[in-house]
Amino acid sequence: MKGFAYSRASDVDAAIRLIAGNGHAKFLGGGTNLVDLMREEIEQPEHLIDVTRLPLGQIEEQPDGSVRIGALVRNSHLAASRLIRTRYPLLAQAVVMGASGQIRNMATTGGNLMQRTRCQYFYDRDARCNKRMPGAGCDALEGFNRMHAILGASDACIATHPSDMAVALAALDAAVLVRGPAGERAIPLTEFHRLPGDTPHIDTNIRPDELITAVTVPALPFGWHSRYRKVRDRASYAFALVSVAAALDVEAGRIRGARLALGGVAHKPWRAVAAERVLAGATATEETFRAAATHELEAARGFAHNAFKVELAQRTIVRVLNDLLADGEAR
Repeated sequence: MKGFAYSRASDVDAAIRLIAGNGHAKFLGGGTNLVDLMREEIEQPEHLIDVTRLPLGQIEEQPDGSVRIGALVRNSHLAASRLIRTRYPLLAQAVVMGASGQIRNMATTGGNLMQRTRCQYFYDRDARCNKRMPGAGCDALEGFNRMHAILGASDACIATHPSDMAVALAALDAAVLVRGPAGERAIPLTEFHRLPGDTPHIDTNIRPDELITAVTVPALPFGWHSRYRKVRDRASYAFALVSVAAALDVEAGRIRGARLALGGVAHKPWRAVAAERVLAGATATEETFRAAATHELEAARGFAHNAFKVELAQRTIVRVLNDLLADGEAR
């Protein structure tokens, strides 16, 4: 690990002043991903700005029924929150499935959103990786790509985004609040992360001098009727091969509303808008669910070792929606 300067921000404005104009500085929260990347010399910031003492650690219900989650809320606190578990159980489930208990005790909401891919070629400095070194090439294209993307990938990068929490937030129409020298703005979660295109080294649409202050989750009347399912190689502490976050509203056999997002399949949390269009107003049957899943995966592109993900994603979508339908009927 290379040497770096260290500062502790006293408030949000101070944090922004410290990073303004300093392209080689990074904010430090829980550090569960950033410190690993620094140790591997993939990230080499010259200045770390510690934001852990800022007053951004609360989960608060807003007057309009939405929920504001501070950027420094620990993952363990988020998963245990009665408000989150009642209103948005898929979010609590996703966080619990995302890491070990020790990591959840350290990791923050903002840091979770900013974590980088776990692609083995990204971490291997002897491998070609456009994300780590733009223009170098991508060894994953013809390498061992079992964990890699089947949707939204490009010839420059087929890495996947590792977050479970972000997949649930994408399904819930969450927004990321950021503050910088120009003030505060809200970025829809579905637009916060980027597809790789020709610039896979740029993971998000946040500016270098902006700080995540909170995530807002709008009120969703059927948010309580939701589920997160993660398919992985082992039962704990493993990244998703495929994951599905879903909420479903059915009345008299008709689908009044559906929210659906996928993880483990793309460079960003993948909002399944094509599937949602098929579901809207349709009869709630397994046949409908299969049609929606098939439609969503029509554009999928498998590689040598991950083509199985296409069918796996379809089956997982159908399974989650069937489970939600059965749960609703049981009530």
